[in-house]
Amino acid sequence: MTDAVPAKLTRNAVFLVLVASLGYFVDIYDLLIFSIVRKSSLLDIGVKANDVLSKGLFIINVQMFGLLLGGILWGVIGDKLGRIKVLFGSILLYSIANFANGFVHDVNTYAIIRFIAGIGLAGELGAGITLVSETLSKEKRGYGTTIVAVIGLFGAAAAVMAAKYGWRNAYFVGGGLGIILLLLRLGTFESGMFKNIEQSETVSKGNFFMLFNNWGRFKKYLYCILIGAPLWYVVGVLVTLSPEFGKALGAKETLNAGTGILYTYIGISIGGIFAGVLAQITRSRKLTMLVFLILSAISVVAYLSAYGITNQQFIWLCFFMGCAVGYWATFITIASEQFGTNIRSTVTTTVPNFVRGSLIPINLAFSALKDNYGMINSGYIMMAILTVVALFSLSQLKETFGKDLNYIEIS
Repeated sequence: MTDAVPAKLTRNAVFLVLVASLGYFVDIYDLLIFSIVRKSSLLDIGVKANDVLSKGLFIINVQMFGLLLGGILWGVIGDKLGRIKVLFGSILLYSIANFANGFVHDVNTYAIIRFIAGIGLAGELGAGITLVSETLSKEKRGYGTTIVAVIGLFGAAAAVMAAKYGWRNAYFVGGGLGIILLLLRLGTFESGMFKNIEQSETVSKGNFFMLFNNWGRFKKYLYCILIGAPLWYVVGVLVTLSPEFGKALGAKETLNAGTGILYTYIGISIGGIFAGVLAQITRSRKLTMLVFLILSAISVVAYLSAYGITNQQFIWLCFFMGCAVGYWATFITIASEQFGTNIRSTVTTTVPNFVRGSLIPINLAFSALKDNYGMINSGYIMMAILTVVALFSLSQLKETFGKDLNYIEIS
């Protein structure tokens, strides 16, 4: 597709970017809502105050495991049956799970439903980014994914607002948002690149094992995952556990995780704008990632060294960390551009969910370190390890800005 496109196609492309953006809106809403209502919901169903942290981590890990499995499921479906089927199936499952979540009364049921919601949510962002990448011109697709990141900001704001009306109502709202999005998607159209190979019997489509049967392809896939791990550590550990970090930093008032997450995601969305624009100006996604990985390390040092931290300082530090890790859409676009059409949906859907799922080993490693080195030192150690690994992985990937995506991977 060139820049000189028919007006009708342009309108369709704009609508597609909007639909993908609203998918990210719901994506952020759901991923934030548990972190925001973690304490209030667990205390309300009878969890003892001393067990809120451990039970909360358990539920987060179960949800992330659902995202891992869902990423594989929806990614394969997207390459075998089409990107549109993923957009419909994933949001329907997510909506049903969120309605059910508003009725839980014990930890195990809570965890099971979050697991199901995780599976449903796993297909949202990957399918949306895949469609945007395959529909817009190679020079302009970066702007499309930047718009996706910007609209995601409102998902964070909606989650915080909904939580004010009670944690059960917040889950009901999430389910309702999913149903509305499902109806909006009735007008979406399939990727032309996918249509070109849809009927081919000689092309292996959605073969997840293709990512492991070739050493070069496997390394590229692994590197795509590892460059995103620092972001989820910041959100999933440093901010989500901010009440505990605040105590270790000698905060006079208890830090509020919900507030921290809100301002972190405001920062992520603003950082996403700058990351997208920087990539377009420099014509390099790798340089953009390098800049943001370095900034993210600096921001974490500022956070973990803020002894005697006040609530106002906490808000600004969360905003700074959010801006610094605002490369989420850029990182997913890099993954999408690294692979051929026949496994692109599989890669684009599994990579961000494997990054989210990496929170499981990250949580386990952080917990183990915490017992020996304390909250603050463990925070430094984990960020240092993840940043070094991410920088090395980035150095091993090829630049993809302006790359023609109309090709297939040979099994």
